[in-house]
Amino acid sequence: MSNKVRLIALVFCALLMSAPAVYAQGGVKSGPDPATIRDPDLEKDSLHNLEVARNYFKLKKAYVAALRRCEEIIAGDPNFSKIQEVLFIAGRSSLSLADNKGKQSSSLYSKSTTPQQFRDMGRDYLTKLVKDYPDSVFAKEAQDDLRALGDGKP
Repeated sequence: MSNKVRLIALVFCALLMSAPAVYAQGGVKSGPDPATIRDPDLEKDSLHNLEVARNYFKLKKAYVAALRRCEEIIAGDPNFSKIQEVLFIAGRSSLSLADNKGKQSSSLYSKSTTPQQFRDMGRDYLTKLVKDYPDSVFAKEAQDDLRALGDGKP
């Protein structure tokens, strides 16, 4: 009987001694936040696509090409470090296509996409930018564009 009591006492003491070590780790997470994990090769590819989209958007006024590059980034790398600028260019390009601006015809994007659909796409991109990244340098311009479309601050 005394061997059983000693064994139980030994197990009990071992449990008491290990408890502080378990509590010391407290709020340890299972790993880094997935939104901050970025594949370096994907980041490099997305940065290249953004530079090309910027060139199409600002210099060439080729809004279909800019929108397609932005859509490629959004679909392939939603954790891209400069996603705010991508959303802004996509939104502005869509709005420009809705107003038939630029050097490319909106029919190059899709023959069946109407100006209202482009306007809705632009509204969606800009709303996502303002909602998800309110402190972005692009957020104020996006809010101004949304107001011009008849939308207040989302």
